Amino acid sequence: MIKHTAYIGVGSNIGKKLSNCKNGIDALTKTKEIQIKEWSRFYKTEPVDYKDQDWFINAVVKIETTLDPFQLFKKLKRIERDAGRVDGCVRFGPRILDLDIVLFDDFVTNSPGLIIPHPRMHKRRFVLKPICDIDPKIVHPVFKKEVQNLLDVLVDVLDENEQRIVEYRCDY
Repeated sequence: MIKHTAYIGVGSNIGKKLSNCKNGIDALTKTKEIQIKEWSRFYKTEPVDYKDQDWFINAVVKIETTLDPFQLFKKLKRIERDAGRVDGCVRFGPRILDLDIVLFDDFVTNSPGLIIPHPRMHKRRFVLKPICDIDPKIVHPVFKKEVQNLLDVLVDVLDENEQRIVEYRCDY
């Protein structure tokens, strides 16, 4: 069986945000085709795009999986639904659990419903910073730049009051 490496963004800004994230990660570990290899710190992060909402708790997990990207996407959506996420809400709005495939090997696709690498990852401090916790030298398969470089460029262009991110102290 072919094993793939993927990075999954995890986030929540409704209810018990940290518990929602941890429960989402726990659901991944209960999937026989997925093994969690590493995870980032958790961060409290300012909302982006739709700003009239609570701050998020975000993290990234590195997984190994025998699922293909489309099967993995379906699995993530099922975990979100099981956590109580409802489709059809405000785009970029509040959510009980958000699980996104950020990277999947060097795979690149722009299929209906699934874009890999995540199309906005290079514009999101709450994605890049946690990935850098795991491995800052991962190369973005489209931009051909290390994620640390993408984060540095983003930080340089952001105002100090944009996309604020603070490590969220918790017991792992």
